[in-house]
Amino acid sequence: MIDPNLLAQLRCPETRQPLQAAEPALLQQLNASIDAGELRNRGGQPVKRRCDGGLVRQDGQYLYPVCEDIAVLLVDEAIPLEAAQASPPGKGV
Repeated sequence: MIDPNLLAQLRCPETRQPLQAAEPALLQQLNASIDAGELRNRGGQPVKRRCDGGLVRQDGQYLYPVCEDIAVLLVDEAIPLEAAQASPPGKGV
């Protein structure tokens, strides 16, 4: 996915916290919510593209999606993880 040397240098554009690669189980859960049309990004817009990967902020509150090998490091495009993990697919996010 992302070169480890580059990943070590990437930071959240909002807080400057380090980012780490998302676990496959988290990506699977998020993609299920995206497929169901239940996931919204931080800007309030529905997330329509499945995530090939993701970068999780150190505090675990947000995931920046990676689509087609491009990390989308825009604050409004971040996916809030608390809401996504609290609502299993089919239960609304």
